[in-house]
Amino acid sequence: MHATVGERLIIHGKQVGQAARRGEILEVRGDEGGPPYLVRFDDGHETLLYPGADCEIEGEQPTG
Repeated sequence: MHATVGERLIIHGKQVGQAARRGEILEVRGDEGGPPYLVRFDDGHETLLYPGADCEIEGEQPTG
């Protein structure tokens, strides 16, 4: 995954009925847009994130 500051990401719920979490990328700390990312979620919580398979950049087309 590659991202830039200001992009929004989505972490999809892992269980049926679990809501997705959305946030804004505040910092990209990896090389060439790679993780980790400092993310502020819509609820105000900030965390350093290494995205998993359940995460995507909002509006990005899936590959594969």
